[in-house]
Order: sequence, then C-alpha cells, then structure tokens
Amino acid sequence: MSSSKLSPRESGAYIVENAKHVRILPAGIEKLTQEIVKGLIEKRIAVENFSQHELHPNPNQPEDYSKAADWVFVLDTLNFCFWTPNNYTKYKVDGYTGYFALCAAIKRAIKEGVDVINPKFYSQIDLKTVENIFRSDDGETVIPLLQKRLESLHEVGKVLIDKYDGSFENVIKKAEKSAVRLLDLVVEEFPCFRDEAEFAGKRVSILKRAQILVGDVWSCYRGQGLGFFNDIDQITMFADYRIPQVLVHFGSLEYTSELMEFLKTDTILENGDPREVEIRGASIYIIEQVRDAVVKILKEQHPEISLDNVNSIVIDQYLWDYRRRHNADLEHIPFHKVLSIYY
Repeated sequence: MSSSKLSPRESGAYIVENAKHVRILPAGIEKLTQEIVKGLIEKRIAVENFSQHELHPNPNQPEDYSKAADWVFVLDTLNFCFWTPNNYTKYKVDGYTGYFALCAAIKRAIKEGVDVINPKFYSQIDLKTVENIFRSDDGETVIPLLQKRLESLHEVGKVLIDKYDGSFENVIKKAEKSAVRLLDLVVEEFPCFRDEAEFAGKRVSILKRAQILVGDVWSCYRGQGLGFFNDIDQITMFADYRIPQVLVHFGSLEYTSELMEFLKTDTILENGDPREVEIRGASIYIIEQVRDAVVKILKEQHPEISLDNVNSIVIDQYLWDYRRRHNADLEHIPFHKVLSIYY
C-alpha cells in the first residue's frame, strides 16, 4: 500500500474512529467471537468449503490446476451487483441467485464450449455474447450493469495478454507468495478493482473484489501450491452489502436511528457516500476485532486447532453463508444499496 493510502485494516479503524452514522458494540463482537470459535471447533468453518462447492473450480485435476486460477479471476472480475431495484433476487441462473448465479452462468458457458476463462476470448468479447453467457432463467431479466461487465472483461483481459502472457497464474507467481503483494498488484494492474474512497480527509481502501480474489485463490487451492501465501492473515473481510445485516443481527454493529430510517426507504446511495463508507469500514473493523479475539481464545484454550487457516477470509465466508441460511430472520434488517462495480 502506498503511504498516502490506508490499507483495508487501517481504513476500517480510521473510518470507525471518524464515523457519524454507525456504532461498534463490544458485547456484539464478543457474541460473534463465540459463534466463530464454536464453528471452528465443530469444523463448520474450514478452508475446504470453497472448492467443495459444485459451482467453484476444483484444481485437483492436473489439467485444471492453473485453469482454476484463471476461472477464479474471471469470477471475481465480475463479482459485483446481482440485485435489481425492487426485487433483489430476480436475476437467477439454474435456480441460483446472487453470486452463485454468476458462478452457474460461467460453469454453463464452459460446459457449452465457450472459452470464457481465456483472456484472448474475453478481451474481445462483444455485448451480445456477454448477454448470452449471463442469460437468466426467465429469459427476460438481464444481469445488472451488463455494459460495465463487458468493459471490465476487456480491461483485465488486455492487461493479462500484454503483460502476463495471458494467464492470471503469472500475476500470482509475481507476488512471490505474498497476499499483500498480490493485492497491490491486482489494484495496480486492473483499475476495475480499485475500490477506494475519500473519507474524513484521507484516502481509504476497502478493496472488496481485490481481496476476495486473493482469498478465493487461497481457498481454491486450500492454502497450498499456487494458493500458499505467507501473510494471508493480512487480508481482511470483503465489505459488501450483506455481511452488515449479520453484524447488526449479532448486535456488533448499530446504525443511528437516522441511518436506519434512511436504509428502510430503499434509496440507492452513490458509491463513496460517507454512510456507505462507514458501513463498509465498520464491517472490516468488526471482523478484524473478531479475528484477533478468536485467535487469542484458540491459542489459550484450544491449542489443538491449527491457526494456519483461521483468518478473516474464512470468517467472512461463514458469515456470508450464515446470511443465506438465516435469510428469513435477517430480512427485516435493511441493507445499503449502491449500483457499483466494486461489490
């Protein structure tokens, strides 16, 4: 990270320090910590959960080893905005909604023989082809921000061809087993991953998609081989619009009554609005606090649990799944809405 720009962890702390619309509640952080410790002890939280999902690439086949990295890269280049105003789950592919609809569309394209994870193909893809790849179950709903997806694919594909011999694997190798270096490289090389904002006089970085890309490479390869990073604990959670619902549910995040009323109006915020930045920054801060507390408890009380795979990535994945599993209980908690390529 350049010195003028705060890293995501630093940004979370700085945003919380200067927040006007959100509050952090230690009792809720404690409650969340206990939930995570329990999940780790019961092995419900594990790095394997990613590659075991039927829609994710699995690098265990030798011919798929480096292909998995390019597959993950395409997924996270497009991992943003799956909701449509007035109906958050209207966009469906093979019955899946949200991010999994994206995964299902990419997997379907690969099955149909579309060379969708090859930058030579997607750096020159046209709008009609993108529209066909992401066609929805109802045949009418178009994936949101279609034009932006086309532009993102062209942008990242061109950089991979011009500078990395057409493979994201070479970007990973250039990072020399450092998650932070890979994060910096992704943000430097691919502008569509630059998820930053001006807040209270400083440049803060949230970097949801860039961090989730590093986290997904780590998860996909189960922290080994291409997925081994000696500083994976430096990656924070991936600040989106769903995890805050879980944080409010656990009582670790609280909105002022004005913000709560505003969110209930379903008004779409501009990317970079201080309210949006505060919700996202507070999410990072809370999960970092939880991670630190979990590690402390495991060291003191559960030395049998390896800390290698205990980090903000697996905590984020667990909470994201928690939200989907407990959707009915959490639906009354409003979430902020931004039409953005950053999440």
